[in-house]
Amino acid sequence: MDRSEALQDDQSYFSNQKIQTNIARWYAIQVASSCEKKVKATLEQRAITLGVNDRIIEIEIPQTPAVKLKKDGSRQTTKEKVFPGYVLVRMVLDEDTMMAVRSTPNVINFVGAEDRRATGKARGHIKPRPLSRQEVNRIFKRAAEKKTVVKLDVEEGDQIVVTSGPFKDFQGEVIEVSGERNKLKALLSIFGRETPVELEFSQITKQN
Repeated sequence: MDRSEALQDDQSYFSNQKIQTNIARWYAIQVASSCEKKVKATLEQRAITLGVNDRIIEIEIPQTPAVKLKKDGSRQTTKEKVFPGYVLVRMVLDEDTMMAVRSTPNVINFVGAEDRRATGKARGHIKPRPLSRQEVNRIFKRAAEKKTVVKLDVEEGDQIVVTSGPFKDFQGEVIEVSGERNKLKALLSIFGRETPVELEFSQITKQN
């Protein structure tokens, strides 16, 4: 859908809908991969330039602390996005604010319901769906918990060395990675037998 079609759809959408334009709600915006920060910065500037910063009120990228374990065993403090590929915007939804968001570079679309075209030959218009209070509370509660996520640059088949714990200095092969639990399983040679052992990310280092 090109910009002119999108504009016509937006105008039609607002002319056919009774919308309380004075209420700010949270909306999820799908963006291009790894462009969350760029979209946030650009949209904040565009809101001012287009004169809608009184209606595009907040732009957030919910994140939690993370520690990335590098191949050399060093640790890098970083942040992990709660929902990669999405930016949350609290805004008063009207024709101007919708177009300000949609026309921002690297924005794909609002999250919402697709209103299919009668011809069936093209993608329909997405009607933005505001997030419920429960959804908003759940998202920001998860970010506020600040539970540190440990990210490890390993995958199945990689060779690792155990650096701490009862299996220190044992070598083995990764057979399963559980990022959410910060753990992995590796086959270690114990008494001449390949034995699966569960290890914390912090207990191992990857062999080159």
